[in-house]
Amino acid sequence: MKKIYNWLLNTLPRPLLIRLSYVFKFFAPLIYKGNNVECPVCERSFRKFLSYGSNVAHRDNVLCPYDLTLERHRLMWLYLRDHSSFFTKENIKVMHIAPEQCFHKGFQAQKNLDYTTGDLVSPIADLHFDLHDIPLEDNQYEVIFCNHVMEHVANDLRCMQELYRIMKPGGWGIMQVPIDSNRDETYEDASITTPEEREKHFWQYDHVRLYGNNYPKRLAEAGFNVVTFDIKDHISAEQLERFRLQKNELLYVVSKPV
Repeated sequence: MKKIYNWLLNTLPRPLLIRLSYVFKFFAPLIYKGNNVECPVCERSFRKFLSYGSNVAHRDNVLCPYDLTLERHRLMWLYLRDHSSFFTKENIKVMHIAPEQCFHKGFQAQKNLDYTTGDLVSPIADLHFDLHDIPLEDNQYEVIFCNHVMEHVANDLRCMQELYRIMKPGGWGIMQVPIDSNRDETYEDASITTPEEREKHFWQYDHVRLYGNNYPKRLAEAGFNVVTFDIKDHISAEQLERFRLQKNELLYVVSKPV
């Protein structure tokens, strides 16, 4: 069963996985009923979370069986809930690129948000476009989310610059990517093209680069101001473990100068 689960995660295209997940979420919480781990997004507890990731970057006990949050989703949620005005400020115009299922319906329902989603192929996106050339006017959005996208695109700087262009002056955003904290520089090699080699070198079959600790410098090159948020400074070690967060993951919050 575990082999089938891993094969589905690493083989099926994302739009199909999104559709299948709606069925999976109904029975998985019953199997994992318990109180050892907790998802702060859905506020449910479980015996354990599911495993997730490719053969190269597989992690145990990380995927919430109800709302399908991973460590990065729970980190972002805690930041938005406890360290931002995202849930309280009125009339926030938001663009959410590659909208995560665990956030999508909740953000849609928030009365303080003017919420739009965009993606190249996602079945839950409002708009479909190529991130290299966003067909929208400048300076539109106060908040932009674009998570785990830049490792897939041909020209990440171009995509960052496009997001910078449509962000309002004074706006802010979160643009998470997988980062190998053992690397100082981002690793790219255009000659690596097969799914097998990309998984080996970049952690997943459809990634085209593996970011290093210079990721915030790349964001700054696109024009953004970058502030580092370290969750370890704000919650206890017990909460880190209960929420199953990555202890060394940093959240880079970008903003556009006024």
